[in-house]
Amino acid sequence: MKKLLLALLLWMPLAGIAQAEDPDLIFKKTTVWKFLSPDSKLGTYAIDDPEVEGITCYFTVPEKGGWKGWLGLADELSKASLSCQQVAPIKFKRKLSQGEEAFSQRRSLIFKRMQIVRGCDAKRNVLVYLVYTDRIIDGSPENSTASVPITPFGMNEAPPKCSEWITE
Repeated sequence: MKKLLLALLLWMPLAGIAQAEDPDLIFKKTTVWKFLSPDSKLGTYAIDDPEVEGITCYFTVPEKGGWKGWLGLADELSKASLSCQQVAPIKFKRKLSQGEEAFSQRRSLIFKRMQIVRGCDAKRNVLVYLVYTDRIIDGSPENSTASVPITPFGMNEAPPKCSEWITE
């Protein structure tokens, strides 16, 4: 037990290194009122795709209240909703692969993490985003999908083809 605790303490500072920039909080709404402890809420956040300029994804996740939730010890639910939009001209920063991670966030102390991944529907020139939660032992079928047609954005230039930037 002591070795597990020591490993956890050594691992925790490194856990945030591989994660993308923190999402922007848009707002929170209380879903369960708790007496003398923090309420359970739905949190709505925005994250800009770090590799595709011009795309912003909005996601809503449940956040457990109570003292365990406040301390970050609660095992959060595996539910999330997702909506992504083109907010500026689209520019790919580099070549990407189908299903590559755009964002990741811990949903429990060690074992659960929410991921937003992206892909390309080459036939329709549409970026497709998927949010899901996985666990070391078993994942969750809870997921949500958003699609963003790549269109001209206030310019006469043809928009890029996602198939030229996202490959198998």
